Amino acid sequence: MKAQLNWNNHLSFTAAADSGFSVQLDAARSVGGDDAGFRPMEMILIGLGGCTAMDVISILTKKRQDVTAFEVQLHADRAETHPKVMTRTVIEYQITGHQIDELAVLRAIELSADAYCPAQAMLGKVMPIELHYQIYEDLGEGQRPLVKSGIYESSQGIKS
Repeated sequence: MKAQLNWNNHLSFTAAADSGFSVQLDAARSVGGDDAGFRPMEMILIGLGGCTAMDVISILTKKRQDVTAFEVQLHADRAETHPKVMTRTVIEYQITGHQIDELAVLRAIELSADAYCPAQAMLGKVMPIELHYQIYEDLGEGQRPLVKSGIYESSQGIKS
């Protein structure tokens, strides 16, 4: 796997990888950037989210779950002082559909966390990652009551 960054100006770069796609990276104006792109640490968080999101939706689809909406939210705490590393992350899976099986959701999260997602395996070695889930029933017309929520913990099972 390769990536390349080309400097545009100030602290703005265009990054590209083997896939052929590119993305803008930049910094806040307060530190000399133009505020015209993602921050590098945001990209790390997005990479983590994308990695596990693709795993979980793929597994739920294979388990024939009737998912109508799927969202993954990530919340990262960062150190106050430089290098301001991420110190803790919460990944929140929000699954909406028809009669979604909680055990299927838990298995999808488990497989992503413990077997498939390299970003989660790597980052989990340097910071705690909490895995929360919420299952909503899709009643149509934007109505989606919460059916079940919990926290997945790979070594201890479920904490509701």
